Amino acid sequence: MNSAKTIVLVVVILQVGFAGVWKLQHRIDKQRAALSEERDYVLLSSAKLMKTMSLEYAPLMADFYWTRVVQFYGNKHVRGDANLEQLWPLLDITTTLDPNLIVAYRFGAIFLSQRPPGGAGRPDLAVQLIQRGIKANPDFWRLYEDLGFIYYFDLKDYKKAAEAFEEGSKNPHALIWMKVMAAKIAAEGESYETSFFLWNDIYTTTTDPQIKENARLHLLLLKAHEDCRQLDLLADQYEKRFGHRPKRVSELMQAGMLRALPTDPLGFAYVFDDNAKAALNVNSPLLEKQRLLERFK
Repeated sequence: MNSAKTIVLVVVILQVGFAGVWKLQHRIDKQRAALSEERDYVLLSSAKLMKTMSLEYAPLMADFYWTRVVQFYGNKHVRGDANLEQLWPLLDITTTLDPNLIVAYRFGAIFLSQRPPGGAGRPDLAVQLIQRGIKANPDFWRLYEDLGFIYYFDLKDYKKAAEAFEEGSKNPHALIWMKVMAAKIAAEGESYETSFFLWNDIYTTTTDPQIKENARLHLLLLKAHEDCRQLDLLADQYEKRFGHRPKRVSELMQAGMLRALPTDPLGFAYVFDDNAKAALNVNSPLLEKQRLLERFK
């Protein structure tokens, strides 16, 4: 066998060998990943076991798991991934390890309760988490605020929302508006003023940038929704006077019912849609945000 044939044979053997090694390594990697996921699932399903094993290091382990919650939620949120099934097990372990970790209850409940893609869309689990927090930390009145918030916005259960604010208002350290919210919600249910107040409270008190941005977006959309409601009321009056609804907002100005062309919080003029209802301008970035939220209702 000459040297050229020998070289070719060696090259072929090496290629076959490398291909075999690559396939073997690939199979090993898949098995290791599957095993890692399985171990992770077992770990996530064993909050009481983790508590027992952690002993005096439980609060430290709780901080570690809370960091995992934030990273898990943050990574999913950035990618627009609405699959947040592991969020509850992570929060379960975190608050079992340290029942006094207030931040895990407050922010964790928001992560759970918000509709996708902003959250897991599980307000039922958020209620369970907050109630666990209240039981472990009965003197922290803000947890009642969070509970009322979930009942009000996510579950539309205004009776329970009012009860949560009322119960929280009994704490001597609670702010006076807790009792005011209880009475207002009990009497009116959902209203623009109440919704704006609650979202603004979240916006001004939270330190989490994602929650702050979410609250800001809801405040902008609330303002736009209220503006459109007011424009529709003017359109109703216009119809009574002229026998037909206006097709353009400028017609309200021409009729002396508006001093200037109203704009949304980002400066885009409102329009009337094909149904003669006030709506966001097609060029407004808020319209895309509104459609995204409505898609998951």
